[in-house]
Order: sequence, then structure tokens, then C-alpha cells
Amino acid sequence: MAVFNYTARSRSGEKQSGVLDAQDRRDALRMLEQSGLIPVSVTEGTSPAASAKAKTASRPRFKLTRGERMGMRDVLVFTTELSDLLASGMTLGNALNTLARRRSGSASDGIVSSLRNDIVRGSSLSEALRQHPRVFSGLYVNMIRAGEAGGALHEVLKRLVEHYERVQDLKEKVVMALVYPVIVMVMGTATLVFSMVNVVPKFERIFAQMGQTLPVPTQILIGISSFLTHYGIFVLAGIGLLGALANRAVKTKNGQLWWHGTLLRMPLVRGIVASGVYANLARTLGVLLTNGVPVLQALGIVEQTVGNAVIGRELHNARERVTDGTSISGPLAAGKVLPPMLIDMLSIGEQTGDMAGALSHIARRYENELDRNVKIFTTALEPILIVFVALAVGFVAVSILMAVFNLTNGMGV
Repeated sequence: MAVFNYTARSRSGEKQSGVLDAQDRRDALRMLEQSGLIPVSVTEGTSPAASAKAKTASRPRFKLTRGERMGMRDVLVFTTELSDLLASGMTLGNALNTLARRRSGSASDGIVSSLRNDIVRGSSLSEALRQHPRVFSGLYVNMIRAGEAGGALHEVLKRLVEHYERVQDLKEKVVMALVYPVIVMVMGTATLVFSMVNVVPKFERIFAQMGQTLPVPTQILIGISSFLTHYGIFVLAGIGLLGALANRAVKTKNGQLWWHGTLLRMPLVRGIVASGVYANLARTLGVLLTNGVPVLQALGIVEQTVGNAVIGRELHNARERVTDGTSISGPLAAGKVLPPMLIDMLSIGEQTGDMAGALSHIARRYENELDRNVKIFTTALEPILIVFVALAVGFVAVSILMAVFNLTNGMGV
């Protein structure tokens, strides 16, 4: 591969310049022409230093480094824009070239340029996307492949946009449900720590000067305050270490199964987790089957994207139990993990030959259930946290007041 510096003009006359990797000058000219550009000059780098500099400059534009990532929202924006450009009549190469010319300064610049380069060299879009597994999931790649085979790439991109919007919406609902409880917990904890470290020690010095016996609650409070004042940094370090170890443990296969299984059994939380997982499962499976992805392959993709290791394991087992390649309700029912309602609705879809409609109905049902569970969660958790914080702060206040009343009574005031 050689490095070439180029100057070119777009169809509208706009001047562009940059660097690219190509086999030879003819290959570089072909790449520019297929990108919708009119070459003005193409010269090869003459020195190793210039070549290295050109490669470094081109890497963000044309190659994906290990550290480059795109979040779900970035992928959604890219898919939406690509779908709109194809719908306007642009070819795939020109559409990607248009997106690649935009410079947002993020990792998506290099990824889009890399996709454009692969398309110019003759790869299909699905093959180009497969080169970036950390960005584009198996669901995304397989749907694009199905769209290419059926000549309906634009329609598939629209469905992907709808799918990712729903997934993003589900995540945002769960996150929003946790915002208020987290704020209450953080503020309550901060208030308690401030009281223990700054307020209680001042009262402790006053009580010590009085030389009287303090009530038991006050002694407990002073003991906790003294411990946090002297060893608080070690407590914090221990909590951080335990958090890091727990985070590492739940990333292992067994740890993930235990944690995800616990979430499916935990009061208040299980309703949100389960309904979110089932809605995601139904939406993803429905989109894949609608676009012609075979059942076994679709189950394999859903297994990787469902977001819960316990449900994913059940889908894996169901794949092994599928015998005729079409019926999935029976193998899924055999594991007795998924709810009977979901299985029954899936079975009806198989009997009527409308699996896509049945899965869409299942997804809507569990999305509505997710909304209800989120409201129940926030409604129940808010007073629980408020009572918890009130009890903790109340204990501090009552303990100090008991000591004050005890001292004033001893002084005859």
C-alpha cells in the first residue's frame, strides 16, 4: 500500500484535498472517481517521513483504530442520515462519501470514512460493517445483508432506525426511573457524612468538657463519627475496591448469570428488567424474521443482544431444541423461563402464519408493561428512600438532642 496526496473537486465544484491509501496511482484515481470526486492532482509521498505523516493523517479518516467507538445514539444518527441520502436517490458510495466529508471530530469520522473506502474497493456494505464488530452488532450486519440480498437496503435502514429508536427509548425510561432515587440517596448520604465528620465532633468536644455520662444513642453516634473521621478514607477505599471486584465478578459468565438472575427476582426491579428484556427480545426477533433472516440465525443474534444472560442462555438452549427450523414456541416453552403469555402469543403467531404481527404485539404489550412498572417503581421507591434518609438524619438529630437535654437537666436549667 502506498500513500497518495490528492486534490479533487466535487460535482458542485467544491475543492477538496487529503490523503488516502491505494495500491497504485490508478487505484487512487479510481477510488476518487467512485467517491464522486473529480481528481485534479494525485501524487505519491516521496519520503518515508512524509509517507508516515500521510499515514498518520489518513488514519482517523480511513482506518478504524482499536480505541474508536460509536455509541448507540451515534449509530442511530449515522443510520438515519444514510437512509435519507439513499432515499433521495444517491448511490451508496456517494452517500457514504457525503457523510465522510463531514468532520465532527468524533470517532464516527474515521469509521464512516473506513466504510466508504471499503465500498469503493468493491466490498458490500455488510462486509464493510463486519470489520467493526465493536460498533455494529450482529443484528445490524445481518439485517443489512438481508436488505442487500432483497434489493431493499433503504427499507432495512428505516427499520433499523425504528428499532434503535425503540431500544434507546426503553433505556432512557429505565434511566429516568433511577434519576430521582439516585439523587435522594446521594444527597442523603452526603448530608449524613457531613454531619458525622463536621457537626458531631464539635458537639463531642462540648460534651467532653461537661464530663457527664451521655445517653447510649449519643455514644453510638459519637463512636460512628470518630470511626469515620479517623478511618473514613480507608472505608472509601474499601468500598471502591469492593465495587471494582464486584464489577469484575459480574462480567464473568457465572457472575453475569447470577446477577441477571437476581435482577429477575428482585422486588420492584424485576418488573422493569423483565418487561424491558421481553420487549427487546420480541422487537429484535420480529425485525430479523421480517427481513428474511433464518430462525436459527435470528435466535443466535437475539441471544447476543437481548441484554440478560439468563434469557440469553435460554435462547441458546432453545436453538438446540429447534428441529424443524420454523417453530420456536415449543423449544422456548420447554425451558420454562419465559412467561407463558409470551409463549402463547408466539404460538398463535406461528399457527396463523403472522409471526411478525405476533412479535410486534408482544413487544407493545411489554413496552406498556414497562411503563407501568417504571411508575410503580418510582412511586414505591421515593417514599422508601425518603423514610430511610429521614430515619438516618433523625437518629443524628435525636441523639444530639438527648445529650443536650440530659446535660441541661443535670445543670438544673
